Amino acid sequence: MRLLHTSDWHLGRAFHRVNMLGAQAGFVGHLVETVREHAVDAVVVSGDVYDRAVPPLAAVELFDDALHRLAGLGVPTVMISGNHDSARRLGVGAGLIDRAGIHLRTDPAGCGTPVVLADAHGDVAFYGLPYLEPALVKTEFGVDRAGHEAVLAAAMDRVRADLATRARGTRSVVLAHAFVTGGEQSDSERDITVGGVAAVPSGVFDGVDYVALGHLHGCQTLTERVRYSGSPLPYSFSEHRHRKSMWLVDLGADGSVAAERIDCPVPRALARLRGTLEDLLADPELSPHEDAWVEATLTDPVRPDEPMARLTERFPHTLSLVFDPERAPDEPGVSYARRLADRSDQQIAEDFVTHVRGAGPDDHEQGVLRDAFDAVRADESVREVAR
Repeated sequence: MRLLHTSDWHLGRAFHRVNMLGAQAGFVGHLVETVREHAVDAVVVSGDVYDRAVPPLAAVELFDDALHRLAGLGVPTVMISGNHDSARRLGVGAGLIDRAGIHLRTDPAGCGTPVVLADAHGDVAFYGLPYLEPALVKTEFGVDRAGHEAVLAAAMDRVRADLATRARGTRSVVLAHAFVTGGEQSDSERDITVGGVAAVPSGVFDGVDYVALGHLHGCQTLTERVRYSGSPLPYSFSEHRHRKSMWLVDLGADGSVAAERIDCPVPRALARLRGTLEDLLADPELSPHEDAWVEATLTDPVRPDEPMARLTERFPHTLSLVFDPERAPDEPGVSYARRLADRSDQQIAEDFVTHVRGAGPDDHEQGVLRDAFDAVRADESVREVAR
């Protein structure tokens, strides 16, 4: 069976101030053409269809168009909700849409109930594990403490239990939206840390033939059977080295996996440039980036006059301007943003405690802070769904 694995469309999201809806529509067209050209048997979409719980109307219309075009090809599509989606909203009408061959899996309770498709070699069971917010699903899965590994392990126990009841030789595919150990993050993924831990080991998914992951925006191979497709378009400058693509996966009669990357069309290259303003304007080696979307980091010790206007004369698609004078980290004048770079909310809170009372939080206090951050994020998830 030939599968096309994609994820993280983030319909409705902009890239800095650039509206990406046209590029997203271009991707949908490319997806449909790839399905037709490569004789794909099933499409799997591993979450973050939308960029937020209540997407703009234009994004909903594009999603509707994508579903109609995929259904029109007669190729089944299995799709799960991600941490940016409202699972309840995305899942509205799932029962009716099912009849058109579009299988939306957004309810955690249905993790152990697969979509079963068949080819000449027998059945393939597709198990959809939507994003599992630990604090919201721990009761459903009967785990004592909310954590990503615990709830995913419990969901996979249901998958393996169901698979054990099926005919010998039934192949299996799991769709999941999670941060799996070994994956490389970018700046455009929303933090899903719970209890100080964001990642789960890939061994959680043992026992199935292919795991189609979503959440991380870079296309990645964790093992031959566990892969991220990545987002089809860039959503932050941290993705400037990404090759945007989808996985074309051939699932053999014996469950073997052969995978090929299919490149996605991107509207414009990304470039991260760093140096003094005069150097950026004069360096001939930067000529290939003159048509790219540019993030420029200026290292001038004194902020130059009209830097954006001057930059856009050479790089007309400059979208982000960062000032980072080259000083020692402890030198006065280093920006607050620079001091906080790469530090988590938990670390920033612990630093504040240390600053206020002269000593850092003990183990118990660190646990209290973790629980507070987890509770806030869970509450935000509930309120997003309720909007």
